[in-house]
Amino acid sequence: MTSLILFRETISTYQRHGWQLCDVLLRPETHHALSAEEMTATFAPAPVRITDFDAVWFQRESGARGRNAYELRLVAGNPYALFEIFEPDEAEEDRADVRREMEARMSDRANARHDATT
Repeated sequence: MTSLILFRETISTYQRHGWQLCDVLLRPETHHALSAEEMTATFAPAPVRITDFDAVWFQRESGARGRNAYELRLVAGNPYALFEIFEPDEAEEDRADVRREMEARMSDRANARHDATT
């Protein structure tokens, strides 16, 4: 299955469950393989960043107390996700730190999977 199909299926599944796509992370090879039109049609208006793994960030409200849930989903044949809930009074700087830590953990996981298959 191609990366574009995996991305589209993943995004569609999450959106059906109320998640909003908020960021796209692409390996350089994936970015190079996708045309600008494919990326716009699949990812817009979410920003695209180059990383060492293919993944998508989703967010949605979580519960009645104003909390926000974020999920970082690896886009690969074997799905894997990291999940975090933020309280409404948490500073954006603290949230950004947690999201960066999640990306680092995802990178470690994705690269360990890649190393095991090569």
